[in-house]
Amino acid sequence: MNQVKKLISEVLAARNRYLDTVRQLSDAQAQWKPAPDVWNVVDLTEHLYWAEHGGILGMWKVMQASREGKKMWEGELIHKGLSIEEIVAKTWQPKEIVPAVAAPRLGGPIGFWAASLESLQVELNALGNELNDEELETLIHPHPISGPIDIRQRFEFLRFHIDRHLNQVEELKSKMPV
Repeated sequence: MNQVKKLISEVLAARNRYLDTVRQLSDAQAQWKPAPDVWNVVDLTEHLYWAEHGGILGMWKVMQASREGKKMWEGELIHKGLSIEEIVAKTWQPKEIVPAVAAPRLGGPIGFWAASLESLQVELNALGNELNDEELETLIHPHPISGPIDIRQRFEFLRFHIDRHLNQVEELKSKMPV
């Protein structure tokens, strides 16, 4: 299996773990908040959708620009060779402020957001069909918090980000009233 396909399969596995968990919840459970300033499962799932949607679009744009001979980013690759876990440990605060473009803002039923998140696998697979392994470390798409990361690290981020929020869903579930 080539590296692009392997990275995409890791995202798919994380997505499936997340969706399997949230689909066990009723709409009332998915809307439940232990405090007003805490995101509920719907918020987390909507956020994952917007963040991943934007990330995939950004990777497509960088790939397209590169193939047209344009550079989308120039500068020092400060995270070259690092895993996404190392990058996040270096660049994130314990509770980050989400960029507005990735913030939950519409709400609604968990079923809608679960289906929306699941649908992104189609976009991700299509991107993977266009990319080749050599582009994983040559195409740079900066993250709004972590800065310049390559496409390999972007794929790793998708997996990491889904798993991070799965942990938050599990924590919420453990606090839900019976």
